[in-house]
Amino acid sequence: MVYRKNIVITGASAGLGEGMARRFAADGRNLALCARRTGRLDALAEELTAAYPGIRVVTRELDVNDHDRVFTVFREFRDELGSLDRVIVNAGLGKGQPIGTGYFTANRQTVETNLVAALAQCEAALEIFREQRAGHLVVVSSFSALRGLPRNLTAYAASKAGVATLADGIRADVHGTPIAVTTLLPGYIASEMTGRAGRTPLLASAERGGKALVKAIESEKAKAYVPTVPWAPLSVVLRVLPTGLLRRFT
Repeated sequence: MVYRKNIVITGASAGLGEGMARRFAADGRNLALCARRTGRLDALAEELTAAYPGIRVVTRELDVNDHDRVFTVFREFRDELGSLDRVIVNAGLGKGQPIGTGYFTANRQTVETNLVAALAQCEAALEIFREQRAGHLVVVSSFSALRGLPRNLTAYAASKAGVATLADGIRADVHGTPIAVTTLLPGYIASEMTGRAGRTPLLASAERGGKALVKAIESEKAKAYVPTVPWAPLSVVLRVLPTGLLRRFT
């Protein structure tokens, strides 16, 4: 396992991003954290540096849909820390409505944030990694990426399938180099996003989910279902589930 000291996490002010930041800080990593909500982000940075005085935590306000600023912020992080060893493309949006019901704006925003903005983050990270000739790109996709899903999940699943394919292509492009690419496919992990969704089956606690995410990232495998149980076995089921049952259980 390669030890990655300087880690960028986008969407780090809450949810999965915050949970990963806490675990990496406890392990002595330097963090570059960005999100739209700077109040929560700066409070997290103060808390982590107080708890772990040996680490550095730098922050930036960033709306990942401001693509030019993505490149600027990543370069600023690189300059402040000296290098970027790992970039976790985590910022995302979970809203959506059934296609054709008058909510194109919500569905467009979901696809733009989860796919187009993720492309900007991957571009910015890979420019730096290619210059350094090293780095680890982590793309947070979703279990939903495995198949087109109905109702409110249609645009979301499509965006996450797109970003998973994007990561696959980058991985093939840098194969044989010191640049690693990991695609995470989380199931349901307790966060603000899942909290807004109401009752969620097979929900992992934030503690268990965060631990599983960091373990998968540190393994630097090409792909990982998180947590492995039950989502790896369920991935086989989802691919062959008849459409009628798919609609009933999603």
